[in-house]
Amino acid sequence: MPSIFAYQSSEVDWCESNFQHSELVAEFYNTFSNVTFFIFGPLMMFLMNAYVQKRSRYIYIIFILFTVVGLFSMYFHMTLSFLGQMLDEISILWLLAGGYSIWLPRCYFPTFLRKNRPQYICLVITTTVVITFLSFLRPTINAYALNTISLHVVYIVVKEYKKASNKDLRHLIEVAVVLWAFAFTSWISDRFLCSFWQWINFSYLHSIWHVLISITFPYGIVTMAMVDALYEMPDKTVKVCYWPRDTWPVGLPYLEISDDNKSC
Repeated sequence: MPSIFAYQSSEVDWCESNFQHSELVAEFYNTFSNVTFFIFGPLMMFLMNAYVQKRSRYIYIIFILFTVVGLFSMYFHMTLSFLGQMLDEISILWLLAGGYSIWLPRCYFPTFLRKNRPQYICLVITTTVVITFLSFLRPTINAYALNTISLHVVYIVVKEYKKASNKDLRHLIEVAVVLWAFAFTSWISDRFLCSFWQWINFSYLHSIWHVLISITFPYGIVTMAMVDALYEMPDKTVKVCYWPRDTWPVGLPYLEISDDNKSC
């Protein structure tokens, strides 16, 4: 049995050809496409500082976990090792758990919790610990299970979209869902249509998934943060702004929170 540190000790292999550009990097494009995680994680931590200061500093953990996901994903695709796979998947699991703990509206809590967030957080942490251990039993299905969780997140977001009257929130949700749909399509295509992409010599859909999902992250985070602010901080004025400028057609969203109607 190969060491968990050994190259290609994981049963999971993606469509990109291995060691095509380097003897040290198994999947070259899948490895270096994770660079965007190191850009958007710290940048969103800076942009969302005003919201974090008024809501909870634990939110910084989400941005740190997102950056860690990029680091472990890079390690996994560089080595295709079993350790790399598990670090990658478990870090994603805990990132999702952190998002659920902080931002899931109380109206979606199980009824026996009576909208008690501390108890809900304990339930999420306990469940995540159990799933972390279970993930070692059938590692090949972990990625599919994680995407199932993401489908539930989309379900919650769509429900909030139907209730939303705020134009900024509706726009955020629309962009986030479209970006996620393109990212998910790339992931599915790489997984199930690999022979076709190799036939046309374009087996880079998983690296495109990395880029698209890292761009989806700012929109998804700000969407959930705005929903959370509308529920938990009704006395505050919430404004969606875009970096580097609101007037630019493309930018990273973030929130400004104030006690009055001041704009960004």
